[in-house]
Amino acid sequence: MSESDLNLSEIRESIYKCEVINEDKVTRLLLKLIDILNRENNVLLLSSPIIICGDIHGQLFDLVKLFKVSKGMDENQQWTNKKYLFMGDYVDRGYHSLNTFLYLVTLKIEHPYDVSLLRGNHESRQISHSYGFYNEIMANYGHSGLWTMCNDAFDLLPLAALVDADIFCVHGGISPSLPLIERISLIDRQNEIPNDGPFADLCWSDPDERVKTYIHNSRGAGFLFGRDQCTAFNRINRLRMVCRSHQLAMDGYQKYFGNTDFTPDWRLITVWSAPDYSYRSGNKASVLHVNDNDFMENGKYYLNVFEKSEDRVDPKKDELPIMSYYFT
Repeated sequence: MSESDLNLSEIRESIYKCEVINEDKVTRLLLKLIDILNRENNVLLLSSPIIICGDIHGQLFDLVKLFKVSKGMDENQQWTNKKYLFMGDYVDRGYHSLNTFLYLVTLKIEHPYDVSLLRGNHESRQISHSYGFYNEIMANYGHSGLWTMCNDAFDLLPLAALVDADIFCVHGGISPSLPLIERISLIDRQNEIPNDGPFADLCWSDPDERVKTYIHNSRGAGFLFGRDQCTAFNRINRLRMVCRSHQLAMDGYQKYFGNTDFTPDWRLITVWSAPDYSYRSGNKASVLHVNDNDFMENGKYYLNVFEKSEDRVDPKKDELPIMSYYFT
């Protein structure tokens, strides 16, 4: 099967029907993705207008709704030429991890400069083996080959993005080892996420209004950081804000470290894009529009909040996944 034989629109239709995609097609998609990611840097340099998105976690129908409410797709799932940045955690927790990731892969192949994918802490062998992705692939394909290949692709995902030179986007947070964004380019990202060090910090760290300095994160990786650390990072890198995901936000977003110096009125924001997370949380989701003429009610930035998809079929209560270490 040649690349031209991959009808990406038809594959998306099959994905939306929750079909198990032919293994050969999945392999072809992943090989094409790997080829694209090999040409991308550790830090993507992007420009607005753009829509910044948080964790998805295998919630396929909510992902499709995300595109619709942000006007990136019409009702027939046809692309409308908007630009998107996803900040990681495409798999685990939800019941459609592979198809959710493949849906994004088809869009990345079709629109490599309009769809950007960062690495989250769940895009790793250690985590995705334990929180649903591995078991899903084993159940659907009978072997772990595609899980291994997906992780080979995960190893190539960029670690961060800089939007308009003043919005730093990352899955987790900042690192005491990386005062300058430029230093991220020195990381060898084509590996499993380590348990500590700057690579791990980018994927695992969290903001905390209560802390005064960097302290080790109770998650077991990364750091907690406070207002002073975020303010210093923003100042030295000439940023307006840090935009990240990684933590459930009941309103779909959470602002940190209030700022009166300029718009926006926060130094850091968590954007969370998985509504009713893991079919039980009851939370809203959001995406952040930057300089999007379709969403300019609040000037340069617009937080687009949405509820879970009406097309989603939730599991019965006794079928819900066991959520040990729920906030990993």
